[in-house]
Amino acid sequence: MGSDGKRKKRGRKSKTQTTLDPTTSTINDEVFSLNNVEIVNSATPTSANHLENRRGRPKKRLRRSPEKTPPLINGEIGVGTPVEGVARVVPAMDAVVKVFCVHTEPNFSLPWQRKRQYSSSSSGFVIGGRRVLTNAHSVEHYTQVKLKKRGSDTKYLATVLAIGTECDIALLTVNDDEFWEGVSPVEFGELPSLQDAVTVVGYPIGGDTISVTSGVVSRIEILSYVHGSTELLGLQIDAAINSGNSGGPAFNDKGECVGIAFQSLKHEDAENIGYVIPTPVIKHFIQDFEKKGAYTGFPFLGIEWQKMENPDLRVAMGMKPDQKGVRIRRVDPTALESEVLQPSDIILSFDGVDIANDGTVPFRHGERIGFSYLISQKYTGDNAAIKVLRNSKTLEFVIKLSTHRRLIPSHVKGKPPSYYIIAGFVFTTVSVPYLRSEYGKEYEFEAPVKLLDKLLHSMPKSPDEQIVVVSQVLVADINIGYEELVNTQVLAFNGKPVKNLKSLANMVESCDNEFLKFDLEYDQIVVLRMKTAKEATVDILTTHCIPSAISDDLKP
Repeated sequence: MGSDGKRKKRGRKSKTQTTLDPTTSTINDEVFSLNNVEIVNSATPTSANHLENRRGRPKKRLRRSPEKTPPLINGEIGVGTPVEGVARVVPAMDAVVKVFCVHTEPNFSLPWQRKRQYSSSSSGFVIGGRRVLTNAHSVEHYTQVKLKKRGSDTKYLATVLAIGTECDIALLTVNDDEFWEGVSPVEFGELPSLQDAVTVVGYPIGGDTISVTSGVVSRIEILSYVHGSTELLGLQIDAAINSGNSGGPAFNDKGECVGIAFQSLKHEDAENIGYVIPTPVIKHFIQDFEKKGAYTGFPFLGIEWQKMENPDLRVAMGMKPDQKGVRIRRVDPTALESEVLQPSDIILSFDGVDIANDGTVPFRHGERIGFSYLISQKYTGDNAAIKVLRNSKTLEFVIKLSTHRRLIPSHVKGKPPSYYIIAGFVFTTVSVPYLRSEYGKEYEFEAPVKLLDKLLHSMPKSPDEQIVVVSQVLVADINIGYEELVNTQVLAFNGKPVKNLKSLANMVESCDNEFLKFDLEYDQIVVLRMKTAKEATVDILTTHCIPSAISDDLKP
């Protein structure tokens, strides 16, 4: 979170990578930034210097001809069409609200405490059913959320109903009836086409009143969602999306909402590239919440696949000239698909839609899109028909779709980090927020190679498997000689493999051996006398003001 004015990486190029940072991330040498947050206490640029063009001269006011004057909405440029020279009032503008959030993030390096709280502001808009949509990263780790309507001086307390981390959407409501008076909900439109006009409305940095920017849809494709570390359908537009814009609606020329602004591209060779969450993703989130009473997520196939564009490769895999598809490289052993799919299977079609050798499927007229779009249209628990080629034989299966779990998760979804302390050894689990806390935003280059390899390539062998590490050693007489251990994976305890943090804590607490022996990576071992280790733990907790040696979620 935080103001993008403090987190931009203009001009800095990074190596190609697949790990996505929830604040900024690089994909194919491009830096993406989330634009939700304008830090409330930060200075707002209001001097004349910020209003100059690139040559340092003040911008000239352009005089528009009457026939090209944009329609007015309550005195402001916006969507809609003028009727006989009179500005038409579009209620959709009044449905856009400003979101104020106080965040208290977990401290993953000191998991028994939280970081200092901070405030941010972003945008949102009213939809049917007395609800408000905004971005998930706008209210992540919230302690208090307030909403303010356009032209109002009152902030209303909001309740968070659901947070969709993968799709970066959050659903809010307000219990105060006064908030809903005179507000008409936004109506959703269809997925726009290329070159369709869009108008982004919100409360970006640079002022306190509502802001309107216009542009066109320049690209429609499967897009990397920085906050969710996922790939879903997205719109690229050339309208400016700045810090504070996130969560605001994007309208078409009919005044219908066609998306939610959520991130932009910061690159030395790019200008005015913003991204919008389109209506199919928004409707999926809303319907998922309405059907199941909670957000369950987008399903994903637990596989890694390879393109089959090389003709020799297709022949070697037994494919006929008229057959197309993609090869399965690996199957997640914890995924339901592992019961029917195998490595080297060729996926020919998904739900009756043929998949091309480059992994794309037809999408509207004259367009193609990645076949993961078909999967994202389904809901968790839905069935899907999949046709594969195995040993030159065509097989058909019906699989049940579910969410995909990574060995090193990208998000903890609001949960506090788990930890266990014995004799000053702080044991915790590895996640992307933990790596960022330990190594900063450049953790992809600073973290240990073994952890990064597991992050990018390893799959869990069981549903509850975790990477458990010695985060740090709180120095005391009992752990002399072990002080330099940091972020080292724990492989076994007293000869028994460590599957997750809870199993390690249970084994240590129930141990009746004279010694505690921890096997670490790189063939390191830690040996402590059990009795003195447990006695020393009490004094170490007192010294460091730690309330408990074990996090609440690990307690029996």
